Amino acid sequence: MSPDSSILSRPVPALTPAPAPGLTAPSPRMRRLLRGAAVPLLLLVAAGLLRAFAFVPAVIDTDEGLYMVQAREWLHGNWPLVGVWDMHPVGAPALFASIMWLFGEAIWVPRMLGLVGTWLTAWGLFAIVRFATAPPALGLAAGLLYLAHSTLLGGLATNTEILFAPLVTWSMALGLRSARRAFEHDEAPPFIKIVAMGLLIGCALAIKPVSVFEGCLAWLLLVGPPVLRGLMRWRRVLGYAAVYTVLCALPTLLLGFAYLLRGELDAFITGTFIAPLRYAGGRIPITDASRFTLIVVMILLWAFALLLPALIRPRVKRGPVALLRWVAVAWFIAATGAVVMPGMYYQHYYLIWLPPLCLLAALGARRLAHSARAGLVVPAFALLVGGVTMDAWRSSTVPELYGAIGLGGPDPVREVAAAIRREIEPGDKIWVANYHPVLYVMANAGLATRYAFPGQLVGQHWRVTGIDPNEEVARILASNPQAIVVDRGWWPRVRPRIAAMIEDALAERYDLASVVYEERGPVEIWRLK
Repeated sequence: MSPDSSILSRPVPALTPAPAPGLTAPSPRMRRLLRGAAVPLLLLVAAGLLRAFAFVPAVIDTDEGLYMVQAREWLHGNWPLVGVWDMHPVGAPALFASIMWLFGEAIWVPRMLGLVGTWLTAWGLFAIVRFATAPPALGLAAGLLYLAHSTLLGGLATNTEILFAPLVTWSMALGLRSARRAFEHDEAPPFIKIVAMGLLIGCALAIKPVSVFEGCLAWLLLVGPPVLRGLMRWRRVLGYAAVYTVLCALPTLLLGFAYLLRGELDAFITGTFIAPLRYAGGRIPITDASRFTLIVVMILLWAFALLLPALIRPRVKRGPVALLRWVAVAWFIAATGAVVMPGMYYQHYYLIWLPPLCLLAALGARRLAHSARAGLVVPAFALLVGGVTMDAWRSSTVPELYGAIGLGGPDPVREVAAAIRREIEPGDKIWVANYHPVLYVMANAGLATRYAFPGQLVGQHWRVTGIDPNEEVARILASNPQAIVVDRGWWPRVRPRIAAMIEDALAERYDLASVVYEERGPVEIWRLK
């Protein structure tokens, strides 16, 4: 018996109510459309409910604020990497700029982008299951598990891992469908699938290059089974490979060409390629990497626990469920490569694990549910999936409720932004020395430096920029920004020479205008005398 949910099964004619007098029954086409829209709409509602707390605090992750600053400046004509520097490709700022152009610069705008991204990923997981012709309840379960677990590990912020996940997931869906049709129908993939997959992975690479591992796996799924079954000649395979490679590179090439036309290709190459290599060159020790990975496994404990019944001596060795299992395992391995590639092991990197992990967790829940006696398989499956889903959501929600930031309690970032606005005119240049860069947007302030991310100028990652940070800080202070923001809680992370330079400038030319208290310590807003 399949753990298929009755709401996702085909309607039973005997139970279908007759239309009321005077009403016309929907056409078969309309019924198909309604059935097709049911799961995406359900997942959209679930995404809104599970990610509701993402719309409360001003800051969840500092990277997100940097993308907002880049997007705002881009909309004002100052392109990313030139107007605001970073060590990532410009795909994320491009998405931020698009949605901010439509809806404005409020905090909820990029959070809505994250909600849409997680919804599309969850829908993509459902599509993977359906393309494998596995029970639709598995796809719904995988989608719900993903939505809940994406609220952990900093996933409430709209970070790169949230943005490229739907692109990779739908690429995997195309690859799996091609693999199934090759095995079952002796059908080679049409050229249009190569185009679609290449553009999807190309856009993912323009957001973060670590998606290259999953892009390679998607390609293998697309052409591997047809090649094994002798459905494609090697000339066609090589032609597809060339087209796929070009399409994967196309978004980045087009962006590079745009920078070339502006005479700013050097900035594009440095920020997109050279700086990430510098960053990866400072890898943390394997002991720390192992410790951080163990912490993540413990955070995702129940999802990992469901891997055991999914993988240990599986009963089903052939068919849709077996195909899903092997694809999910290969995907998890590729995702691990993406997690490891930067060498830093921040928690939000592990969000890349979630799509294949949630597929495997759904398969594990199915296996456990089959242990129940007849008539209880579906309730057992729903209880397992619902319990793990709610536990993940609870784990992310309790800290939000306890901290009460924006929920009746103060939001220090918003208070700092308000204090800055009281001291400056709109557009005046300020310097956020070691606090959240989103303040430039929230305070409607100009930038005293293109290096808006504190860790890349005054902190430990200064080497990625390729500049002398001491010279840049001296230039900033000599320009006399209208206000300087200093977070004393993070002050020990500021390099000593730069800290001394800032202290001297504050003592000589600035007055302390306001102090806002953070959990770590006071945040000071200094006003130019």
